[in-house]
Amino acid sequence: MTATTTTPRGKGDGNGNGTAGTFTPNPGPAPLGRMISAQAALETKMLLRNGEQLLLTVVIPTLLLVLFSTVDVVDVGKLAAGQDRVDFLAPGLLALAVLSTAFTGQAIATGFERRYGVLKRLGATPLPRWGLMVAKTACVLVVELLQVVLLGAIAFALGWSPHGNPAAVLLLLVLGTAAFSGLGLLMAGTLRAEATLAAANLVFILLLVGGGVIVPLDKFPGAVANVLDLTPIAALSDGLRDVLQHGAAMPWADAGILAVWAVLGLAAAAKWFRWE
Repeated sequence: MTATTTTPRGKGDGNGNGTAGTFTPNPGPAPLGRMISAQAALETKMLLRNGEQLLLTVVIPTLLLVLFSTVDVVDVGKLAAGQDRVDFLAPGLLALAVLSTAFTGQAIATGFERRYGVLKRLGATPLPRWGLMVAKTACVLVVELLQVVLLGAIAFALGWSPHGNPAAVLLLLVLGTAAFSGLGLLMAGTLRAEATLAAANLVFILLLVGGGVIVPLDKFPGAVANVLDLTPIAALSDGLRDVLQHGAAMPWADAGILAVWAVLGLAAAAKWFRWE
């Protein structure tokens, strides 16, 4: 039996030696941009197919918007002439949508991916770990865009009349996404999956009630309200409300609070996140 060898394609040098060429097929990793976009698309499809995630990110904010805009259950405070309850509620529920996707949903999904070894296996692929984080961030942004479109359409149907600078709204949403993403990844990368599930849902409920989303913070005792003002959900809710309800140019104080939370959360996640 004689052995055969496969050599690269190329021209010989006349002495029986072949020059370097390329094999057919020529396997190798896809370009980095294509890998990140493919992973982001996969993350988005998985999230949109998850019934629990859809309940958290779409159904709950939508039901709360419709319910509290049409039924006088919660005192939303004094409204300006020509404004309705939806003008107060819509900005807060946009903030809740960011919280549900960037923090709660991402923390739970990433926590169980870590538990089942998905992150460990993805970390061994040609896709770099930072590329995986970029893909997850892109997934969050896509879902948030769908949430904003849906909630905005429903709010407009209920009589919402927003004001203010769209660029200020975009900046607040980006800062809020960064802040909640950092905190969500920190939780998912340090706690057990079951603990992440319980803690993320508990934080979601607590911030829904005490973050100025539906109930104005001035309804709380002064000392409690001062503490709640420093939470990222309160900063995002108040900032969006200042712009969309009151027509403020840019609520720099709320943007600053969100920026601090974003820096601290992302830095802590980068330092303590465990892939296994």
